[in-house]
Amino acid sequence: MMSENEKLIRSTQLLRSFWSIQKNIVRFVQKTAVENGLSVPQYTILMTIILQKEMTQKQVGEQTFLPKSTLSQAVDGLVRLGLLNRQQLESNRREMQLSITKEGEAFLKKMHLQDGGIHHLFQAAMESLSDKQYEDLLESHLIIATYLESQAKEGM
Repeated sequence: MMSENEKLIRSTQLLRSFWSIQKNIVRFVQKTAVENGLSVPQYTILMTIILQKEMTQKQVGEQTFLPKSTLSQAVDGLVRLGLLNRQQLESNRREMQLSITKEGEAFLKKMHLQDGGIHHLFQAAMESLSDKQYEDLLESHLIIATYLESQAKEGM
């Protein structure tokens, strides 16, 4: 049986591990965004939309936690760059549908292949893991994320 002190040490070690990873992710996301002429919010929006190809602006805001004004400014910039399309939903004129353009997809693909970019670094890190380590890591993250999300919902 684990003592309270051992539990505290383990939870602290896990939290510090996540902090270290988070700090480095932020560092390399900033570097990747800047090297590609994007702000971090713009990069975040593109990475959020790319998996579904299109989302409402409200859905993007809910997933990214970006303030509405930051989200709107970042979307405006991405539309001007030709990386995103934006159109009003017919069912709700106040809501905007966002979708990745062909240029946006090509831009993201180029960014993913960049040496020293966040995607290149994550790919290299992933390749250092065995298939089992990779699967176990994803499973562990899912368990922790699910628990934290359930706790956040209970607190609301």
